[in-house]
Amino acid sequence: MLKECLENVRNMVPLVHNITNYVTVNDVANVLLACGGSPIMSDEPEDVEDITSVCGGLNINIGTLHKSSIEGMFRAGRKAGQLGHPILLDPVGAGASALRTDTALELMEALDLSVIRGNISEIKTLAFGTGTTKGVDADVADAVTEDNLDEAVAFVKKFAKDARAIIAVTGAIDLVSDGDTCYVIRNGRPEMGKITGTGCQLSGMMAAYVTANPERKLEAAAAAVCVMGLAGEIAWERMQDGEGNASYRNRIIDAIFNMTGEMLEKGADYEIR
Repeated sequence: MLKECLENVRNMVPLVHNITNYVTVNDVANVLLACGGSPIMSDEPEDVEDITSVCGGLNINIGTLHKSSIEGMFRAGRKAGQLGHPILLDPVGAGASALRTDTALELMEALDLSVIRGNISEIKTLAFGTGTTKGVDADVADAVTEDNLDEAVAFVKKFAKDARAIIAVTGAIDLVSDGDTCYVIRNGRPEMGKITGTGCQLSGMMAAYVTANPERKLEAAAAAVCVMGLAGEIAWERMQDGEGNASYRNRIIDAIFNMTGEMLEKGADYEIR
């Protein structure tokens, strides 16, 4: 049950090491606190192995790459692998530049990833080794729709098997698969795309969910996606006249903070294929 995944995060308070981008680092930390986890942020190569050692999970986000942080990602990832910790990769903007694409592919090759979470353009880039991404947003031609849903589900399942990881594709329709099963999730609001970093926030929260639910990683990853989407719906309903995307961001974090297992079970909109 998704409810149990949420409650396990609240009860365990998983400590998550985040090597994330400086555009969204504060929001990622706050969302982790809101969902019941605990964040540590560090990308200094000389620091990351010690930090990873005291954490339960690792969230790697390539949104603002530099040579030092790339080294930190590999060092932290190898240490997490040695310790058997779950590792999540968020390949932000893969396909937009050679550095981003090559770094994401090299991380996939070198590390034992538990989850890869991105938009459909980023995930296709990793699956095919090349691609195009409009900045950090999905290319419109790559959108998952009701019309191409069967094809998209088959693609995500195949890539999950090939990558030996849970693949989470987020967008208007979210897909989360371990290769055998695929959650098709329809929570969320289009206005969430007007906030910088909702995907980054979700990756941090998903790392916490997977860390707190080691025996049910697929369900935990899907639960995190449902929580974020449902929080977007609740937050939008509470918007007041004169409020914009800054208020919406705060209301989403508040909705995550106040989310209960019962609310999640009632509001989660998904099917399993």
